[in-house]
Amino acid sequence: MAHPTASAPSDPDPHSAPLPATADIVIIGGGVIGASIAFHLAEAGAGRVLLLERDLPASGSSGKPLGGVRAQFSDPLNIRLGVRSLAAWRDFARRPGADIGLDSVGYLFLLGDEAERDTFARGVAIQNAHGVPSRLITPRAARDLCPYVDPGTLVAAAYSPTDGYATPQAAVAGYLRAARRLGATVRTRCPVTAIDTADGHLQAVRTPHGAVRTPTVICCAGAWSAEVGALAGVTLPVTPLRRQIAFTGPLSPRPPRIPFTLDYASTLYFHNDGADGLLVGLSDPAQQPGYAREFSREWLTPFRAAAARRAPALADLPVTGGWAGLYEMTPDRNALIGEAPHPGRFLYATGFSGHGFLQAPAVGEIVRDLYLRREPFLDVGPLAATRFDGRPATRPEAHII
Repeated sequence: MAHPTASAPSDPDPHSAPLPATADIVIIGGGVIGASIAFHLAEAGAGRVLLLERDLPASGSSGKPLGGVRAQFSDPLNIRLGVRSLAAWRDFARRPGADIGLDSVGYLFLLGDEAERDTFARGVAIQNAHGVPSRLITPRAARDLCPYVDPGTLVAAAYSPTDGYATPQAAVAGYLRAARRLGATVRTRCPVTAIDTADGHLQAVRTPHGAVRTPTVICCAGAWSAEVGALAGVTLPVTPLRRQIAFTGPLSPRPPRIPFTLDYASTLYFHNDGADGLLVGLSDPAQQPGYAREFSREWLTPFRAAAARRAPALADLPVTGGWAGLYEMTPDRNALIGEAPHPGRFLYATGFSGHGFLQAPAVGEIVRDLYLRREPFLDVGPLAATRFDGRPATRPEAHII
């Protein structure tokens, strides 16, 4: 399969078509979250859906993720989002109808001490209670799954065979193609520059190509969501943070098929890239917040040090290139999903802190139901942006890379 950032065939860019004068719902952001919401709303016959993207679909965070899909989390809410989404990813070829290159290789978390093992043991118990077939395994079993791992540096590992990765750009294209087929309108290269309100209600969104009257806005602008929220007077505590990955290029001998492997302590991660090489990465602790998206190599120094400890064969592998993308971080590293108390109706789904792609199908369902004032399959009240109002940030989710 192509690695998860490979370009996928897309529909002709419709940016030159005129904007409609009115819409029932305006979605701001054409990444995987906005695309999923557009599809779910159009499928439900929710009204005239207009999605506005400042650049091209999947050109922001959705164009540069690892493509991982998993349900290995510590918080039941995130586990349920992952389980629901995994089922949708497996069914994606039928609904909405696209090949996303899903490869269920599993996720393998490497655990270097007893405290990490205990943290993941608690997570596995909660995951199992929600139907996730994860388990703790021995260091030797981890080495059997991933020959690069040095078992002598581990006390255990956590593995779930139903996790894996897919192609984000193909997923965005598939969702948008189906949404258009169902009547939604997509306009690209069309940034929102202002949001008009009056008497506590939304009136219109403004763009360089004209204004659209609408009573409902859904913000899915990823790393740019704080600015979009501010246009409507809504506080969305989202901070952009650069994350980088690199590619080894084809290796000889060809790498074995391995799980998506992550070292919990260092955040080292790697998996097959679909081109006889490996994709490698690390969440650089020295990275400062900001919108920088150029690829640089300084993070390879801590990556190689972490690899020397956990997977020594990776420490000196060549790097042929890579890319940088933006995480949309919140203070507690959990998403923001909900509807603002004012102005009505401003909904949002953002701040996924690296988990947006894997949670996108479930989030599309939830936001559809919030808009239709139906009870979603999951209470996302704990993910409301107002949870930070005058309160310190908490971090209930332990399984963060």
